[in-house]
Amino acid sequence: MRIDIITLFPEMCEAVMSESVIGRAREKGVIEVVCHQLRDYAFDKHKRVDDSTYGGGMGMLMKAEPIALCFEDICRSISARPHFIYMSPKGAVLTQKKLISLSELPNITLLCGHYEGVDQRLIDEYVDEEISIGDYVLTGGELPALVLADAVSRLVPGVLSDELCFSEESHYSGLLEYPQYTKPSVWRGREVPEVLLSGHHANIEAWRRERSLEETFQKRPDLLAGAELSEKDKKFLSSMVQNAENNNDAKK
Repeated sequence: MRIDIITLFPEMCEAVMSESVIGRAREKGVIEVVCHQLRDYAFDKHKRVDDSTYGGGMGMLMKAEPIALCFEDICRSISARPHFIYMSPKGAVLTQKKLISLSELPNITLLCGHYEGVDQRLIDEYVDEEISIGDYVLTGGELPALVLADAVSRLVPGVLSDELCFSEESHYSGLLEYPQYTKPSVWRGREVPEVLLSGHHANIEAWRRERSLEETFQKRPDLLAGAELSEKDKKFLSSMVQNAENNNDAKK
């Protein structure tokens, strides 16, 4: 997979994407990340890529032409049109489901916005979708782009040592991940659940599934509506709902 990032701060993006797991994957050639300095496509001696907005208002707006030229240059360099994503607070909030679908694409390009955003004509002409990483506003699109690039890269085959590294994580299956423990088996009086020390794999898997359901029910019940649940899962959740109602009644 190749990820192109159009940015005013390529050094910042390079620094993050050159470290740890993603950096090693780049060195192995499993993924390719190319950061483009948008100012290289500006026209004047000051390398300006923004201007005032028509109709007045506060702040400056990123100009369409430098972005278009950069994107067209990317298309020529790979002899294809990559999926073009604008990181924007107006976009749909990024989810694990979206990341999985993006990881199946050969090429994606991420546009990092700044100032008051981007000329709408560029979005209408080139952008395939707008994506947000949450309902808040940052000073620029680099951090959102890096979040997406990191999260999608680790789903590419060969980046992580084993698919289980991500397939059992929170959100991948629609549920939150079960609690995990490491040595020692007793820490400050707190013991690791006995089932995890039993070596009985079926019991361990059943315990993990129930704890995953429990974590999701308690912390992110909104996720349950979209999760794939077996009849056994539904029965377990029903008992949790009943217990919660009984506890509430007892407090009244």
